[in-house]
Parts: sequence; structure tokens; C-alpha cells
Amino acid sequence: MSKPPNILLLMTDQQRYDTIAALTKPREHDPVIKTPALDRLCAQGTAFTRCYTPAPVCVPARAALATGLAPHVANLTDNAAAGDYRPPQSIMQRLAQRGYQTHGVGKMHFVPDNQNLWGFEARDRSEEGHYRPKEDDYTAFLCDHGFDHVDDPHGVRSEFYYLPQPSQLPERLHHTRWVADRSIAFLKGRDAKRPFFLWSSWIKPHPPFELPTPWNKLYRAHKMAPPLRFEGQEEFWTYWNHAQNRYKWRGAGYDPLLMRAMRAAYFGSISYIDAQIGRVLEALGDQLDNTLILFTSDHGELLGDYGCVGKRDMLDAAARVPLIARLPGRFAAGQQCHRPASLLDIFPTCAAVAGDQGPMPSPEGMDLATLAKERPERVVFSQYQERGYGLHMATDGRRKYIHSEPDRKDWSFDLSADPLETRPQPSSTTPHLKAALLARYRRDGCATPLNDAGDDWRDFPRRAIPADADVGLLFQDAPWLQDRID
Repeated sequence: MSKPPNILLLMTDQQRYDTIAALTKPREHDPVIKTPALDRLCAQGTAFTRCYTPAPVCVPARAALATGLAPHVANLTDNAAAGDYRPPQSIMQRLAQRGYQTHGVGKMHFVPDNQNLWGFEARDRSEEGHYRPKEDDYTAFLCDHGFDHVDDPHGVRSEFYYLPQPSQLPERLHHTRWVADRSIAFLKGRDAKRPFFLWSSWIKPHPPFELPTPWNKLYRAHKMAPPLRFEGQEEFWTYWNHAQNRYKWRGAGYDPLLMRAMRAAYFGSISYIDAQIGRVLEALGDQLDNTLILFTSDHGELLGDYGCVGKRDMLDAAARVPLIARLPGRFAAGQQCHRPASLLDIFPTCAAVAGDQGPMPSPEGMDLATLAKERPERVVFSQYQERGYGLHMATDGRRKYIHSEPDRKDWSFDLSADPLETRPQPSSTTPHLKAALLARYRRDGCATPLNDAGDDWRDFPRRAIPADADVGLLFQDAPWLQDRID
């Protein structure tokens, strides 16, 4: 019996859907982003141009991808998990049952213990944030190369979180290169008798926006187009947009050059990752056409659009992500599928390639090969937070419906006529999407967002952030760093 195909999952963090040259028409005056490796994947595989994250924030999005369970089912709707949270079965565990060698490299953001294997046989561990020297594999690598003095290897946070900054590391030691190096090392040393599942996960372009030389000079601020801004844009803001602008230190006014510098650094991070993806793909060698290659991200980034930064938003800039699938004979070369997709589709796609015909964890996920060939009508969903702070979204690819619990407000958009989402429509244009969202929660026994009758949203108290601009700022300094100052 021949081995099933290998699986290579390439994942970035906080990468918008519109940052791949082959799939994007640049904004006026914007340089064309340089993504030759991803462009080749588009030419050789199928791009799902309307893929949405199940949750526009790291932990629940990644958990949904790994387990195939929507955030409300897994009881994981934000970056923190309840104390009694137990990870459900992962795609890594299912693949291991089929004989796959499973390996993870880079950021996974697993909870409650981000050092957990979650079904991997082995991991090259590296998570964003602060780790004492040698607390994870990447900081140990830096110590071994004489860079144990760098306390912020992924960039300085707090006041500097959204300020473009130079890397404190040379390019050869940067985390973006390290993920590719460790992925290539796995490919060279793997068990050739078994198919493999390799999840290579980059921390960037997630802020801080820091890049090593010369990648920090690839795009320049004065040549970048400004963010999407227009009169009345504040009408699109939810409670979470106000909160994010505040705690990410970008809520005290608009600086056009800073925003363009942020976009230049963000583009540079993506091009740098693209170069590393090219190295990993080259390392596949004669296994290239026997490997399902998936590329995606966990969520997007507003990047100044609508006057906002961050994720935690259901507009496309934050909730829509790139998704490409390549496997000759299964995904057509150069094809684009415009039906809505979800990160929940990755679990059944990997299972199908591995020959796993067992029950799937959720009725919402779909084999991407089926979606690309049959192009069925479908609605996909996204959720962030709950219990009075929840954001909910449904889209059929042509229209979108959003509900914000803390604002007690709805928005509807005609994505076909208004792809940039600047002209909200009456809620009467999307009753089917609201009904689909409510029915979804009823089906899964999730009564929290529903009224007592279960036929409409529960009315939670309206919420607002404090008026004092110094209240709610986010500090992310490692506590032990302060001990160095007398």
C-alpha cells in the first residue's frame, strides 16, 4: 500500500487577506507587495479568496484550526481559557493514528499550557512574549549564539507595541529565519518510512513591527499608501475598536506618517516570511508533489483602516485571511474559489488526504477539495468573546452580518457592491444571516448570546471604555526586567 500524501501547514500570525501579490490589486500609490513563493503556490494550487477566521484573535482561531471545533463549542472565545479547560482531540492526534509523524515549529499559542504537545510527537517550541533565557527552544538558541542579553527577541511591546523598530538580532538569528531553519532540519531528518505532518508557524507579521536589516528597508513609509479612512468611519467602531486603539497606544490621534511606516514594516515582515517559505518548499525536494501544502493565517490586522489597529473586529481587514491549498490531482493549478471558507475546513481537509473517514468534529467544516470543485452555497461564522462582550459574524460571501453585544448594535454589508465595507446596509438585507447565526447557537446548545425564547439576541448592558485616555493602556513587560533597575 502506498503512503498517503505528506501535509505541510504553513501559518503566519495576523496576516491580512490582501497581502499576496498574485491575489491582490494594490491600493492606489501602494507598491506591489513582493511574495514570489506565495505567488507560486497560487499558480500551482487553489486560492480560497474568501476565507474567514472562526475567531479574530490568536488562541481561539488556532484552537479551532487544530481541533475543528468552533470557539463557542470548545468554550474558547478569547486568548484566555477557563481553569478547567481540556484541549479536545487535535488533527495531530488523528493523523498520528493514521501513522503520520507529526511535528510543530514555532508559535502554537496552545492553552492552558503553551508548552503542551497537543498531539505532536515533537515540537521546536517558540512563543511570542517574554521568556527567560532557555525557557523555550528559540531563546535557548539565542543564548547558544551569544545573544542571551536580548530581552525582547520579538520586539519591544508596551509603549512600543505598534511603533516600527529595528530588530535587536542579526538576520541569521531572527525568529522568522529560525522557523524555516528548524522546519528544514525536520524535513532532512524525518522518518522517511512514514508520511509527515509539519506545522510551521511564524510569529510575524504580528506586532511589534520589528525587522532585521536589510528587510527593514524593503518598503519605505513615504511610498506606502495611507490606510483606508473616510468621513463617518467611527460609525463602524465597536466597543472593541475603542478598547484596542486605547490599549495598543494608538488612541490619542492620527499620525499619517506613522501609519504608513507601520504598513511598510508590516509589508516587510510578510516579504521576509515569504522568502523563508520559499526555502522550506525547496527543501521538500522530490516530495513536493506528494505533499498537501496549506498556507494561511489566524486572523488579519486593521493596520489603520477605519482609524483602527489590531484584530478583534469582524470587518474583512481583521476577520478575513489568506488560504491556499496545493496538491496536484486534488487542487487545480491557478484556480480561485470565491465561496466562503473557514479555518475549520483545515481539519477535514487534512483528514481526507490522510484517508481518515471517521466522524468530523463539527458540521461546519468542509474538505476544501469539495468546496473548490462543487462550490456549494454555504454560510461561515466568526465569534470573539461572549457574555456581554461578544462579537458575532456570518457571511455567505456576498453579504455579511455583524452583531456586537456590548454595543447592542448590528451592521450589514453588501460585499459584492461594497468590497471595502464602507457603506453599511439596512439589517433587512441580511435576515438569513442573522437567522443562521441564531440557529447555529441553538443547534449547539449555546444559550449565552440568545434571549430566553432563543429567537433573538440577549440584551446585555451597553459598555464603554473610560474617558481618561491613560486608563486601559496595555503593558506587556516581563516582570523580572524591572528588577535590574535599582
